[in-house]
Amino acid sequence: MKNVIKKWNDISLILRIIIGLIIGIILALIVPQAAGISILGTMFVGALKAIAPLLVFILVMSSLAQASSGIGKQFRTVIFLYLFSTLLSSALAVCASFAFPVKLKLAEAAASETAPPSGMAEIFSNLLGNIVSNPIDALVNANYVGVLTWAIILGLALRNIASEHTKESLTELSNAVSQAVRWIINLAPFGIMGLVFTTVSQNGLGIFKDYGSLLLLLVGCMAVIALIIDPLIVALCLHRNPYPLVFRCLKESGLTAFFTRSSAANIPVNMALCDKLGLDKDIYSVSIPLGATINMNGAAITITIMTMAAVHTLDMSVNIPTALVLALLATLGACGSSGVAGGSLLLIPMACSLFGINNDIAMQVVSVGFIIGVLQDSCETAINSSGDVLFAATAEFRTWMKQGKEIKF
Repeated sequence: MKNVIKKWNDISLILRIIIGLIIGIILALIVPQAAGISILGTMFVGALKAIAPLLVFILVMSSLAQASSGIGKQFRTVIFLYLFSTLLSSALAVCASFAFPVKLKLAEAAASETAPPSGMAEIFSNLLGNIVSNPIDALVNANYVGVLTWAIILGLALRNIASEHTKESLTELSNAVSQAVRWIINLAPFGIMGLVFTTVSQNGLGIFKDYGSLLLLLVGCMAVIALIIDPLIVALCLHRNPYPLVFRCLKESGLTAFFTRSSAANIPVNMALCDKLGLDKDIYSVSIPLGATINMNGAAITITIMTMAAVHTLDMSVNIPTALVLALLATLGACGSSGVAGGSLLLIPMACSLFGINNDIAMQVVSVGFIIGVLQDSCETAINSSGDVLFAATAEFRTWMKQGKEIKF
C-alpha cells in the first residue's frame, strides 16, 4: 500500500486532477444515482474553506511582523494591476454587449427571494462593517476583509514590539499551517472527482440550451481577458513573453478554482503556486488574500453583460457616457462583491437601476444568472483566482528586473 501511495504522489498533481476529473465524469454518466461520491467534493471544499481564513490570518500577521522596509511600492503596483484589469474587463463587457446584443426569456425565469444591495452606499457600508468586525467572528465566518484588517493591525504591532523569539514562533506556526494546507491540496484529485460527479449527474448539459448565446458571450469575454488582455498587461510590465506565466497560473490555479467555484477556498492553492514561483512570502501572503477581495475580472464581466442583456431585452437605448458609467459602477461593485451575500449576481439589480429598470425585472435577470451559474460562476472564479497569482507575480518580477535578478516562470 505504501508503494502504491508513493507512486500516486510521484505523479504530477495536475495529471492526478485530470485523472480525477475524467473518473468523475465517467461515474456521473454510469452511476448518477451514487450520490455518496459527492461527499468527496464537499469534504475537499469544506477543508479548504476551513483552513483558508486561519492560513491568511497567520501568514499575513507573521509576514508583516518580520517584513523588511521598502515593500510598500510592490503592494501599490499589485493593487493598481488588480483594479486596472477589473476596469478593462468591465469596458470589454460593455463593448461586447453592443457588438453581440443578447435578449433574455425573462418570463421563464423564477423569481429570487434574496434581497440584493440597494446601491453602492450599501456595498461600502457592508465593507466598512466587515473591516471592524470581531476578529474571532471574522475567522469563523470567513470574512476576509476583517481577517486581513486584523492580521495587518496585529502584524504591524508585533513588528515594533515583538521579540525575535516571538517572531520565530510565528514563523513556525505559519509553517505548520502551510504544511496542513499542502496535505489538503494533495487530496485535490479526489475532491475534484466528487465535484465533477455532482455537477454532471445533477445538471448535465441540457440546462444550458436556452441560454447558450448568453453563456457564450460571458465565457468569451472571460477568455479574452484571460488570454489576451491580462497577458498584454503582463507583457507591458515585464517586456517579455507572458504566456508561460499565464498558462501556468491558469493550469495550477484556474483549474482548481473552476471546480471549487470559490476564490476564498482557492487562496491556499494560490499561496502554494506563489511559493513554487519563488515569490517573497512577505509579499504574496498579503497580496493573494487582497486579490481574492478586489481582483474581480469575472464578476465585473458578469455584472456588465447581464445588465446589458436586460437593457437589450427591454429595447432600451444606451449612450456612450451611460455605458462608461456602467463600466465604472461594475468595477466598483465587483470589488465589493466579496462583502455581499450571493456574490456578483446580486449586484445586477444595482447596475440595472442605472437604466431605471425596476427590481422585479432585475431579479428575473438574477435568476437567469443562477440557472447558468454552474458554468458562469466556474469560469468567473477561474479567471479571478488565476489573475490573483498572475499580477502578484508580475509586480514582484518587475521589481526583480530593476534589481537585475533573473526571472524564471
